[in-house]
Amino acid sequence: MTAPKKNATPASVDGAGSVLSTVAGPSTSTPPASLGNNDPVPERLLEKTTAEKQLAAAMPYNPTKAGEYGDAARTPSEGAHNQPSTPAATGSTSTEIVMSDKVGNGQPPNGENRTTAPLDRVRVDAGNQVLTTNQGVPIADNQNSLKIGLRGPTAMEDFILREKITHFDHERIPERVVHARGSAAHGFFESYGDYTDLTRAVPLAEKGKRTPVFVRFSTVAGERGSTDTARDVRGFAVKFYTEQGNWDLVGNNIPVFFIQDAMKFPDLVHAAKPEPHHGMPQAATAHDTFWDFASLSPEITHMLMWAMSDRAIPRSYRTMQGFGVHTFRLINAQGESRFVKFHWTPLQGTHSLVWDEAVRISGADSDFHRRDLWEAIEGGNFPQWELGLQIFTEEQAASFPFDILDSTKLVPEELVPVTPVGRMVLDRNPDNFFAETEQVAFCTAHIIPGIDFSNDPLLQGRNHSYLDTQISRLGGANFHEIPINTPIVQIQNNQRDGMHRQAIARGRVSYEPNSLGGGCPFQAGRMGFTSFPEAFNNVDKVRGKPELFAEHYGQARLFYQSQSPAEQTHIANAFRFELSRVQTLAVRQRVLAQLANVDAGLVAKVAEGLGLDVPEALPRVNDTPIPAYEPSPSLSLLARPGQTGIRTRRVAILVANGVDGDAVRALYADLLKDGAVPRLVGNMLGKVKTSGGDALDVEISLEAGPSVMYDAVIVADGGADLLARNAQAIDFLREQYRHCKPILVLGNGANLLTKAMIPQTLPDGSADPSLLVDGTLDAFKEALASHRSFDRETDPPMV
Repeated sequence: MTAPKKNATPASVDGAGSVLSTVAGPSTSTPPASLGNNDPVPERLLEKTTAEKQLAAAMPYNPTKAGEYGDAARTPSEGAHNQPSTPAATGSTSTEIVMSDKVGNGQPPNGENRTTAPLDRVRVDAGNQVLTTNQGVPIADNQNSLKIGLRGPTAMEDFILREKITHFDHERIPERVVHARGSAAHGFFESYGDYTDLTRAVPLAEKGKRTPVFVRFSTVAGERGSTDTARDVRGFAVKFYTEQGNWDLVGNNIPVFFIQDAMKFPDLVHAAKPEPHHGMPQAATAHDTFWDFASLSPEITHMLMWAMSDRAIPRSYRTMQGFGVHTFRLINAQGESRFVKFHWTPLQGTHSLVWDEAVRISGADSDFHRRDLWEAIEGGNFPQWELGLQIFTEEQAASFPFDILDSTKLVPEELVPVTPVGRMVLDRNPDNFFAETEQVAFCTAHIIPGIDFSNDPLLQGRNHSYLDTQISRLGGANFHEIPINTPIVQIQNNQRDGMHRQAIARGRVSYEPNSLGGGCPFQAGRMGFTSFPEAFNNVDKVRGKPELFAEHYGQARLFYQSQSPAEQTHIANAFRFELSRVQTLAVRQRVLAQLANVDAGLVAKVAEGLGLDVPEALPRVNDTPIPAYEPSPSLSLLARPGQTGIRTRRVAILVANGVDGDAVRALYADLLKDGAVPRLVGNMLGKVKTSGGDALDVEISLEAGPSVMYDAVIVADGGADLLARNAQAIDFLREQYRHCKPILVLGNGANLLTKAMIPQTLPDGSADPSLLVDGTLDAFKEALASHRSFDRETDPPMV
């Protein structure tokens, strides 16, 4: 046995893992003296948890209840109350001490509701102020809509006109259709340098500049109460609160999309949602209508590769990339334009679940991702992403074998490298889920000077759709006045009235131009937002798509062939699962014909799994050769192992009577020191007797915290004979093995390994680097940092 022995520690950390968690806890009122480090946020969390437990214990019953009945009720008594020992006790989050220009000075209000301050708080005066949009973006020209030429049609992208008219239309006086289920957090973006040569956008104006952000992650297809771990695209929306107004970068964890034109968005969503005749299935595409639509829409093929990959079942919101999806423009002060693609890369690395695990998590904890994000931030493990830009000119774009306006295509990093320009840190949980996470309103049309749109037809439609849906969902045109949506700069314009209006405007003027208000607010001129003056020559009004949009398979092939063997197997198995649930044979056959244009090995695997022959390839829409791309290693999740080691990784330590208590405490403290979250897992809550005669408190039971809730397991020495008679413990170990997770077995813990019939070598007979029998804790940590050992996988599973 080589587990570390108990070392002298300055303070007990028994039960610290329960403080760092939001489910279950030991059956003792004695809190730990430390969470294993001296960071201020975990210290605040310990203070908060301890104080709130004391506050609860101070009221063993309700002494005023008797006063509710009979004659005593005629004279209401003062309600029972106790003074908390610290303001932290009644706070929502330990991170409320974090400061930013958006969330405040980190000093929580104590015994007051600041929203009831005098109405001066919401009074507005436009004196000496420029005219702005509702996002605080200065308006350069308030006299004219944006047109294609002086006598041409009005451009759909004129978000200033549409915001103004839309607000006016709603001045007189419900869940999101997509992205209904989400989780969010506050934080900041910090620029790595001065990028004013590229853009006027102030978040990138100087090195070290910090901009407050609010970020919402979400699933797409499911309803608000659906599971977190469905196979689905994940939304990745970032609201920057800048000195130029709000900028919303509304993206996904996948860089491409299902369709090329916004005209097809309602059809896509209708096909993916529960079928209308019986309302099933929820949060799933494994049904006939989705695959019927997909098999008749060959442009979807690239996106299907991503959606059937492990990208669609992330381990955590913290371990997924984010992408702006569309091509945008960067505009500098000289009016020079460059195209840009936005990339968010997690410092935690890119890690996924496996499908069997994702399905089991849905039953064990449908809030798995929401809980993971909350607990990480609450414990001071603030997730970080790096913002990277792919920047290219119109001349470069013209040379690509695809159209940069096609949202079903990406720009391979081999063509245009990603340049890191800053980092984003999420360091504060919301105080109220509804007020912030539910009411936040994102819109692709919320941009600031220095950012502009491309002519991507999907983006152009989203610019309208996102604004329009907020009006329905949030009760009117004044959704920008909801606190989470307000910019950190002045909103000054003549938009008035409507449902839920907050601002009380002084004076009699609500129009421009005016003299009675001194001409204010006045348009900003060149300092305001101006659109890039893109030239249009010899163009006609037409419904259609450019020729390059017609190539549907080259990048689907690129993605599949860039995956590791394990990832390719997962993609094939995902197609097999989804299509196995489809009832219509013709639909299955059409999808196989689609895949025949992607990769012969892939379609053969899927066809075999469905008991079908490989059909002829689906006819392509033209005879243009499919472009040949070299594999791109960056498209594999395994390309980004991360920089944070084992921090926030959840480790189950299985315990039973007779366990080596000293060794367990030493393991627990060592893991905690390196940022992992250990939990003592037993048959039920209560105490287990150690071999030394003392006791350990079980933190969570096997039934409340099943195997899929943990990233790894340790079977401690002693007590394994009891565990070997417990089918739940045996299943726990088998699932950890089947899901390719690290396992450390110490001493007689090997008896449980034997009882579970887990082989100690890989299927090919070689040593399993993530199955450590009497191994070292350092080797276990190394395996834990690597996340999984896919070399164990077999189809079907042997364990």
